[in-house]
Amino acid sequence: MTELDVVFCGTGWLPMVGAVRARLPEGASLRVRDYDRPMAEEVADAHVILPSNGRIDAASIRGARNLRLIQQPAVGVDVVDLETAKACGVPVCNAPGANADALAQNALLLILALARRLPEARRAFAERHVGVPLGRELTGKVLGVIGLGRSGSRLAAAARALGMDVVGVRSTSSREELEALLSRADFVSLHCPLTPETHGLLGEAELRLMKRDACLVNCARGPIIEREALEASLVEGRLGGAGLDVFWEEPWDPDEPLFAREDVVTLPHIGGSTVEVFARVADLVAENIRRLLAGEELLHRIV
Repeated sequence: MTELDVVFCGTGWLPMVGAVRARLPEGASLRVRDYDRPMAEEVADAHVILPSNGRIDAASIRGARNLRLIQQPAVGVDVVDLETAKACGVPVCNAPGANADALAQNALLLILALARRLPEARRAFAERHVGVPLGRELTGKVLGVIGLGRSGSRLAAAARALGMDVVGVRSTSSREELEALLSRADFVSLHCPLTPETHGLLGEAELRLMKRDACLVNCARGPIIEREALEASLVEGRLGGAGLDVFWEEPWDPDEPLFAREDVVTLPHIGGSTVEVFARVADLVAENIRRLLAGEELLHRIV
């Protein structure tokens, strides 16, 4: 085969398309899916799929008669039907670590915004108020990190440098360890993957364990937190605030009441979107495509 049809399928990370295209080896071409057509039709002739946040279900995988690789240009592969890919003999690879620093810094941004009550401060500025609101310092506060992989570990290091005490658990830690973290932390930041085990990991019972002025930050995946439980905790004043860079459905509705609250800080899923991240991911994607063409072992293969 002299030509390789590579299809980018997500709505996110579109600025990365040019970086990947510029790095592709000879014989490979990249196109962005037509969002007006069903996914299965768009990938029917694809040799390589770059999912991003596009859902690659069983029908899409089985219908892609030429498919040789699903290369996620990110860490999370929850959008890919891994069982079907494995059954069809299609390798699935991701890009771990490429966005670790960016995600950690993004989480810290949300933590700082919540600590200094940024939405209220912006309103005070617009209304020419002086001296309000009264924020909090991070020094001496306790940060709970759920997920101690690359980004979680980077955030922990940054928080310690700011004088915070850090408590961390893994997504596989015991219930007792999770509860101890939630009850002690002033800020909780999520850095675990979305799996059947972590779906709804923080629900009503877990949020009730948190301090009344504690803040919750999520730069991982929206469904790790139960939405109804989070909304109830904020409305009832049982939680100090929430910082969200990921959502339960994407694209999200910016007019939803939850996002208008002054104790909620939102970002448009930019945690892993930096110039440096896109360059690293593009290098990895191009290298795996080169390896595919050369018949070499793929990097970061999951199935």
